[in-house]
Amino acid sequence: MNRGDYCVAKAALSMLTPLYAARLAGYDINVYEIRPSVIATDMTRPVKEKYDRLIAEGLTPLKRWGQPEDVGKAVAAIALDLLPFSTGKVLNVDGGFHLRRL
Repeated sequence: MNRGDYCVAKAALSMLTPLYAARLAGYDINVYEIRPSVIATDMTRPVKEKYDRLIAEGLTPLKRWGQPEDVGKAVAAIALDLLPFSTGKVLNVDGGFHLRRL
C-alpha cells in the first residue's frame, strides 16, 4: 500500500473530529476536519503527470490542481470564526472530488 502511514493518520483524524466536536461543544469550541485532496505540494510532485491526466479526464469537476492557498483559505475561515454554528463537520477542499456524479 502506498502511503499507508499517511492514510491511517487521516482516518484517525476523521474519527477524532466528531468525538471532540461533541466533547468540546459545551465549551463553545468548534471542531472541524479539513480534507484536502489533490493539492500541488512536494508530496504530490512525483505523481504530477498521472494526476494532470486524471484531472483533465474529469477526476474533479473543478479541473485544476488544488493549491496550498486553497487549504489556507479553509483554515482562515475557521480561524476567523466564519462558521460559528457548525461543528464536527468536514470541509472538503477537493475541487468537488467528493461529489456523487452520474
